[in-house]
Amino acid sequence: EADRKECTQVTHVHEWDPGSVIQAIDHYCRNKEWAMNVGDEKGCILDSVVSEVNPATVLELGTYCGYSTVRIARLLPPHAKLITLEFNPAVAAIARQVIAWAGLEDKVQLVEGASGDFIPRIKEQFGVKTFDLVFLDHWKEYYLPDTKLMEECGLLRKGSVLLADNVVCPGAPDYLEYVRSSPRYESRYFKSHLEYTKVEDGLEKSVFLG
Repeated sequence: EADRKECTQVTHVHEWDPGSVIQAIDHYCRNKEWAMNVGDEKGCILDSVVSEVNPATVLELGTYCGYSTVRIARLLPPHAKLITLEFNPAVAAIARQVIAWAGLEDKVQLVEGASGDFIPRIKEQFGVKTFDLVFLDHWKEYYLPDTKLMEECGLLRKGSVLLADNVVCPGAPDYLEYVRSSPRYESRYFKSHLEYTKVEDGLEKSVFLG
C-alpha cells in the first residue's frame, strides 16, 4: 500500500510526453514523498549510458513504478525492445499506467515475476538472443546471482553493458567485487547520490568482455 501511495500522486503530466512524466515524478519525490526510483541525478548518468550504447535490446530488472523504464525507453532507437521485470504486481500495475501515459507502450514489455524464474525463459519466450544493455535495479542481493544466471543462459555478448544502481546505498558488495575482479568485465563506478538525497550512492557500469 505504501508503494502504491508513493507512485500514484503525479501531477502536471502531459500525455504522450515522457519528459513531463519524468519531471512530475522527480518534483513529487523531491518535494512531497521520497520514492526509490533511480532519480534525476543518477537518471542523467543512466541517460548518458543508454545514449552511448544505443541499444536494440534492453533488459531492466526491477520496474518499480516505471520511472527508469520511461527514461530508458524514450532514448531508444526505432524498433528497439525493452523488457522490464517487476516482482510486485501492485507497483507493476502502476508502472503500466505510467508507461502508457508516457506513450511508450510500443517499446516496452512489462513482465511480472521473479528474476530467477524469468531469466532462463527469456530466449525461448521473447526471442531475444542477447541484450545490449541490462539495468539492474531490483533486490541488491540478486544482482550477482542474476548476473551469473544471465552469463550461463548466454544472454550477454561481448560488449554487453550492465548498469547497476544503488551499489553503495544500500549496496551490493558481492556484485561489485565480482565485476571489478573478474577478467570477464571492465568496470567503472559513477559517483552520485541516493535518489533525492545527499547520501553518496552511485552506478556501476560493467562491460562484458566475453
